[in-house]
Amino acid sequence: MMKFRFRRQGTDPQREKIKQELFAFNKTVEHGFPHQPSALAFDPKLQLMAIGTKSGAIKIYGAPGVEFTGLHKDTTAVTQIHFLPGQGRLLSLLDDNTIHLWELVAGPLREVGGVKKEGVVSLQEVNTYSLPGRPGIESCSATRVTVLLLLKSCDLLCVGTEGGGVYFLEVPSLSLKDNQTLLQDQITHSLPEDYRCGKSLGPVEALQEHPQQSGKILIGYSRGLVVLWDLSTRLAEQLFLGKQQLESLVWERSGNLFVCSHNDGGYSVWAVTSGNTCNHQPVSSTIPYGPFPCKAISKILWRTTQAGSPVLLYSGGMPRASYGDRHCLTIQQDKDHVTLDFTSRVIDFFTVHSVEQEREFDEPSALVVLLEEELVVIDLQTPGWPSMPTPYLAPLHSSAITCSCHISSVPPKLWERLVNAGKAQQSRHWPICGGKNLAPPPKQQELLLTGHEDGTVRFWDASGVALTPLYKLSTANVFHTDCDPSDDPQDPSNDPDMQQEEEEWPPFRKVGCFDPYSDDPRLGIQKISLCKYSNKLVVAGTAGQVIVLGLSDERSDHLVDVSVVDLLYDREGFTWKGHDRLEPRSKPCLPPASVTAVALHAEWNLIAFGTSHGFGLFDYHRRNAVLARCTLHPNDSLAMEGPLSRVKSLKKSLRQSFRRIRKSRVSGKKRTITTPTSKVQEANAALAEQEEVAPVQRRIEPRSADDSLSGVVRCVCFADTFLRDGTHHGPTLWAGTNSGSVYAYALEVPGVGSGRVCERGGASESSVCVEAVLGKEIQLMHRAPVVSICVLDGRGKPLPDPYEASQDLAIAPDMTNAHSVLIASEEQLKVFSLPKVSAKTKFKLTAHEGCRVRKVAMVVFSSTAQEDYSEHTLVCLTNLGDMHLFSIPALRPQVRYDCIRKEDISGIASCVFTKNGQGFYLISPSEYERFSLSAKVLTEPLCFVQLDRPLEPTSTSDGTTMQPQANGTHKNQMGQAEEEPPSCLSSPILDTPLDSPLSCADLTLDSTAELTVEDVRDFLTVDEAENNLKNIKEEEGRSTGILIN
Repeated sequence: MMKFRFRRQGTDPQREKIKQELFAFNKTVEHGFPHQPSALAFDPKLQLMAIGTKSGAIKIYGAPGVEFTGLHKDTTAVTQIHFLPGQGRLLSLLDDNTIHLWELVAGPLREVGGVKKEGVVSLQEVNTYSLPGRPGIESCSATRVTVLLLLKSCDLLCVGTEGGGVYFLEVPSLSLKDNQTLLQDQITHSLPEDYRCGKSLGPVEALQEHPQQSGKILIGYSRGLVVLWDLSTRLAEQLFLGKQQLESLVWERSGNLFVCSHNDGGYSVWAVTSGNTCNHQPVSSTIPYGPFPCKAISKILWRTTQAGSPVLLYSGGMPRASYGDRHCLTIQQDKDHVTLDFTSRVIDFFTVHSVEQEREFDEPSALVVLLEEELVVIDLQTPGWPSMPTPYLAPLHSSAITCSCHISSVPPKLWERLVNAGKAQQSRHWPICGGKNLAPPPKQQELLLTGHEDGTVRFWDASGVALTPLYKLSTANVFHTDCDPSDDPQDPSNDPDMQQEEEEWPPFRKVGCFDPYSDDPRLGIQKISLCKYSNKLVVAGTAGQVIVLGLSDERSDHLVDVSVVDLLYDREGFTWKGHDRLEPRSKPCLPPASVTAVALHAEWNLIAFGTSHGFGLFDYHRRNAVLARCTLHPNDSLAMEGPLSRVKSLKKSLRQSFRRIRKSRVSGKKRTITTPTSKVQEANAALAEQEEVAPVQRRIEPRSADDSLSGVVRCVCFADTFLRDGTHHGPTLWAGTNSGSVYAYALEVPGVGSGRVCERGGASESSVCVEAVLGKEIQLMHRAPVVSICVLDGRGKPLPDPYEASQDLAIAPDMTNAHSVLIASEEQLKVFSLPKVSAKTKFKLTAHEGCRVRKVAMVVFSSTAQEDYSEHTLVCLTNLGDMHLFSIPALRPQVRYDCIRKEDISGIASCVFTKNGQGFYLISPSEYERFSLSAKVLTEPLCFVQLDRPLEPTSTSDGTTMQPQANGTHKNQMGQAEEEPPSCLSSPILDTPLDSPLSCADLTLDSTAELTVEDVRDFLTVDEAENNLKNIKEEEGRSTGILIN
């Protein structure tokens, strides 16, 4: 009978060895801007910059490609960071009042991608300290750390507290020097009687070391008192009796004066003169944006120049009533005055300037400002103080990311065009240039394209560790939008008199590229397709607009040809209730629903696109609409409302989701088919009931045929294959929908195929139009949404991209043996033979237990042992965050990896794969996590820093050496580190993701690709069982029963 039908196959040692040479899962590097930054530091000797985040991460950056990452044991916010200059060490202060010492250490040899790497450095935590509470005081608030100061000698750390005390720790041992502790009482006794007034001095707000005399420090108290303290004599050398609440302090380079900023929006300059122990009045006091009440100046810097006038830089100080909500930083030098106006909060800033003791002046060259959402660098040497582009740390989310696309092996000609187009933005020298990048030059150039909510497409160099911006393309100027200036004659920005009045004071200048607000939500980019050989780009948007662009070397002004494709031309009674369509400036598809799929075949001059109503085919060379097919079901009422409709509410969506859940449970109990339409359906249903399910597969429940949004087109693709018969191949178009329907059209393209132009009487190609004839229509039995369609050649390999075969850029496809088509639905993978469309093999993916296919890609994996050996593999990402790899066309499971947390719906929705086994997904609105499934192809930081000390790890006080916790090794709450290989890289390959703020369940992203109510429904119905797909085994002897209508 069927007893041994699903006999499990034993493990083949040879095959297991090949798997190890092909597959390996690693998380390699994080691209973009750190999420929720909270601290900033700079090492002027090593030219390294460090950023701390609210999730407890520390990231160090140098020259492009030089990156180090570390993660504290607890996900507590980093409030301060201080480098030990030249030593490759830094101190971090956390929000839980603990101080941590980190250092860069050399790692052991490690084999990466079949090559041994050495000489690389990693970041590790070597010591920690927590300040004890004062005796007799139950509350620890008095010893809560407010400010840290590391002396130039790097052997003593001064710690200011809320209770007004200053403690001193030896470095690097982090041991407390009790005999040096300075309590507030010692200072109070030396104050004049009229200044004491019985009031506390308040917390220590600032600590600064004398620039010329070591061992002397300025101590600034919140009440306004500033004390010049001599560490050697333990005496107050001078007192500066300020009366305004203190915010920050800074020395002038000579040490003859210092500047303090206050909470009333002003700053004071105090002279430091010998013999005068008590100073009652500053030399000068200024409120730059007064006289009306102003906000506090939180930080101030004073930098001297050889030209004479110093450069004054300070954050805040804006008039409360008029500009209290602005995030500003002011630069002043003599008569030059600029107020930098940012779109997010200022976290901290520093200047890059000369620190050599023998130099007389600071001569600042650059200002680096860390904002909540981006990093801004200002060139202080160029007149006008322009901003500098960043080669890394660019804000990916300057406008929310809505889609992404990766292009491998970019031809040199296209690469040169992109680089030249954006060259004007890459001209200045980057001031943070420490360390040395040891990674070899990339063998090929890679592009990452991101589509954004404001209608822009950004091109990024993804060839290495640093994700560098190359070019920005805007599509907004092609359309009339809701916020066109010409449409609003009353806009004050159009009035020159109003502009002149606004520009007078303060002298605001908009700086930075973070702009989260979109002028018109219809501009949002939903799909991108680029042909790297013809330089053709297709961009599709939220309002049904599909734009075909050609990348050119020269700028051109011309009218854009417009064509309208109506997908509902043969339907009556449907009324679009959503947003209006975008009107071109000089007509897109109707109704203006969001584009859900797009495909470009530049060799045939064709583009295919799909929406929630149907799909279309357009010949952009002849400006001709070839095909418009409606896929709507009569019950698809939601499809008429659109994503921006006010009719569609969250309450309604959730109600429908729960109805589907109840319906699926009821259908699980009652499986009798009440209305069979044919004997074939009855036989198939009986077969499905009696069929024994394999141990690694579970039964799939059929879906309702009238499910809402069933007409949504999920994927479209082109292929040169056999559709009409087994002897003649030609161009075809394939489209899959949300209801499990697959449409295959045979195309007649002039000049392509089996000589059809000649059959038409020799007409010229320009006078013959492309035609489309429906060849096959497949309905998957369980009506699961079709995620991907891929045609395989006679060898079972995917067909090459356009131009690759015709220009000998890839191995020509096998056209002698029968082709097949791989259809991936949310619930199963299935291979059909062509042209008969009979099922050959399949693999089910347990839909009713919560596992559904979300992303599918065809990937080539190369072996680490044999240079000329590679395999084509199907990579599948599920809604549980698992990565499944299958051989094609047999669909045998190879390996499975846990990649993304199943709760991270946005990360799963944003995932994009490369053709060589890597991938990207969003771990925050501003960061991409890069991972690799290939044992050979890795993109990871490999860098070196020349230090003033040996690169051996420091031992802790008990004589033991802490294990490296480098670059985001996650440790759970019990303090046990999850296993990882020895850390020797600047960003070691991790088996677990870097703890991100998204670990909190209540944190959501602003916008990600393809995030729908369906994804939320999956999240609500996910079973907590973690072993859903843990033990997938290979299957043999499986019969290929066909279950299609």
